[in-house]
Amino acid sequence: MIGAAFEMALTAHRGQTDQAGMAYIGHVARVAAGVEEEREIVVALLHDVVEDCDVPLSQVAAQFGEEIAAAVDAITRREGEEADSYYARVRANPLALAVKLSDIADNAHPDRLALLDAATRDRLARKYTKARAALNTH
Repeated sequence: MIGAAFEMALTAHRGQTDQAGMAYIGHVARVAAGVEEEREIVVALLHDVVEDCDVPLSQVAAQFGEEIAAAVDAITRREGEEADSYYARVRANPLALAVKLSDIADNAHPDRLALLDAATRDRLARKYTKARAALNTH
């Protein structure tokens, strides 16, 4: 299942870069490396395919099952959604929560932030501090 999730992520994120201009799949791989159990790794690999790519949630469900799809759905932001609603949904799904915490840890890592300009670095550091607080973690 992990191999299939990696292939889906690799295909979906092909050509995408992060804010520092690095291949986006690197972020996905680091998020997956930050969790432990197989289901968490699969969700980590797929965590942005619905939100940032053209992969429908129904495809995730068909290939990986309802539990994985529910976690991917929980971690996927909706257009215009309030942050409180988003974080409540993530907190309610243990798989999504584990992956979101790994996602934040990677995005907020000092080595990654150091690649960005000072204004972006400060904005993102504040954003991820708020996200951790909203998820009741530190």
